[in-house]
Amino acid sequence: MRAAQNCSVPGGLDLLRLYGFICRMRRSLLQTLLWSALLLAGIELALLEISLPGPGATPEEMRWRVAEVTLAVALLAVGGAFLFSRQLARRIAQLRVSVEGMVSGPAHIPRFQSHDELAALAESLGRVAEQVNELVDKVRLEGARRDAILTGMVEGVLAVDQELRVTFCNASFAGAFGAQGPVPAGLPVLRLVRDPDFLEMLQTVVAAGESLKRRMHLTGADGRSFEVQAAPLAGSPSHGAMAILHDITDLERLERVRKDFVANVSHELRTPLTAIRGYAETLLDGALDDPDNRRRFVEIIQSHAIRLNNIASDLLTLSELESGRPPVEPGKLSLLGTLEAAMRTVESEAEMRQVRLAWGTVEDVQVMGNKIRLEQAFVNLLDNAVKFNRAGGEVWVEAGSAPGGKVRITIADTGIGIPSEELPRIFERFYRVDKARSREVGGTGLGLSIVKHVIEQMQGTVAVESQLSKGSKFHVVLPQA
Repeated sequence: MRAAQNCSVPGGLDLLRLYGFICRMRRSLLQTLLWSALLLAGIELALLEISLPGPGATPEEMRWRVAEVTLAVALLAVGGAFLFSRQLARRIAQLRVSVEGMVSGPAHIPRFQSHDELAALAESLGRVAEQVNELVDKVRLEGARRDAILTGMVEGVLAVDQELRVTFCNASFAGAFGAQGPVPAGLPVLRLVRDPDFLEMLQTVVAAGESLKRRMHLTGADGRSFEVQAAPLAGSPSHGAMAILHDITDLERLERVRKDFVANVSHELRTPLTAIRGYAETLLDGALDDPDNRRRFVEIIQSHAIRLNNIASDLLTLSELESGRPPVEPGKLSLLGTLEAAMRTVESEAEMRQVRLAWGTVEDVQVMGNKIRLEQAFVNLLDNAVKFNRAGGEVWVEAGSAPGGKVRITIADTGIGIPSEELPRIFERFYRVDKARSREVGGTGLGLSIVKHVIEQMQGTVAVESQLSKGSKFHVVLPQA
């Protein structure tokens, strides 16, 4: 009975009910520690009340009993503290692992059943982790989009740090300078591009922090021309720069062709117009009364007018071919019939120049195309072969099947030939190998350009091989119908 009374504490609650009350009441780690201290104090008081000897005990016995109770409570406190700290350390370790995982991948913050500060911290970290995961996903998506855009760009893109080491290089930039495979980050730009002007431009942008734009013929880029735009990397801690290369080689070629075209058209038109004007003024100044020369003057005016008409006609044909408008619906054509019509067209010119027209092996195959345009292309090739031949020379035609469902047509001559350095440009408008002879025979300088456009419009190709003073061979390849 006394023992039961000794187990009581103020308030009428026993120890187990008091501990349960403490556990239910704790709201934080501090509260838990405070309530645990109170619990230990209550336990110590209860033990002292139970273990104290009766009224006749000596002071020595009292001290030993108090020491025993104190030691027991201390051991109990150490054990409780160990268990508490172990549980706390485990929960903190779980949080630490979860937080560290935010860097490498989606973070999963553990949920604790308790309601202390650590649980509140875990809940807050869980909300932060969700936001971090969303932010990381967005950054990764933007990074993937950026890499896909930069990698797929036709323009070359290069990014460097302040030491001019590569931080990014897309395939277009690497390919322009013959690099095999991806360019590793950290590679010095000098090992990739050995052009001093380009390196000086990057150094200026990095040092001054200002954008630059220049046209360059970069060393190691197979003689191609580029418009280079370089700008500092905004917000970069390394103070690097980015360069974008626009390949303008074809644009420069087109500009050159356009300028040549304007100059050539002006020259081609000025020559006959000057002649017509001169002979017309001569006739008006009194040559109309000169029976010996007036007819010759009128014939000269007529020949130059015909030449003007031919130039205008060829220009209109070229304009139509280059307009981008869909061609006339193609139909099946007899290759032999088209070649025969073209040969008949140049027969009189060949007889006048004493050039023999000959047939090689010609298969009567079918091709798809526009009969008028294809016949015009063959007439232009045959006409050149006759006019730029020598007396007693020969022009012959061969045609037959080629691999891949193709047809190969060859028009060859024994004429003056074409120098090898002139071959790449002979299909350009108004380009002439022998300008004096071309004008003498009435050429406009547009015939081969028309041939090239007509054949390419039929999904074919045209090529030439020639030896100076020995003759030329033009090879036309067309798909069979």
